[in-house]
Amino acid sequence: MAALILWGLALMENELLKTLNEITTGKTFAVGNDLVFVPDFIASFNDLFKKKVYIVGEIVYCEQFDDFLLRYASTWAAKEAVYKAIKQVDPSPLGWKKIEIVRNKIAGEPQVIIHKETFNLKISLTISHDGDYVWAAAFIDTKPTAP
Repeated sequence: MAALILWGLALMENELLKTLNEITTGKTFAVGNDLVFVPDFIASFNDLFKKKVYIVGEIVYCEQFDDFLLRYASTWAAKEAVYKAIKQVDPSPLGWKKIEIVRNKIAGEPQVIIHKETFNLKISLTISHDGDYVWAAAFIDTKPTAP
């Protein structure tokens, strides 16, 4: 029975990869976005989530603000958007701490660093918040750049 289940999972994975190739063939971009309802984010935020998702530099950035939970929500939305865009072109596993959102100055342009050896695509990211919502969108140029 276990062999049959593994065989079925292998077929499913093969079909997913085939579909991914069909969808991305000829495209030169991938887009991901995320919308966070800040009150729900604040209600569910805890230390375990913070440790699983954010790296030290992101924590330092967020904690410097009086409204630090809004900054954590913004960074979370950005990571989700980047993840969704990456998954359109690379189905391999990618943990949350492999996606780093960097701001060189307060309210500066957000940059993305992917901590993965084989990742060499350009990512553009925008983050916005208004009232109870944070929104992020990530755009990936799928034409490989020189490493």
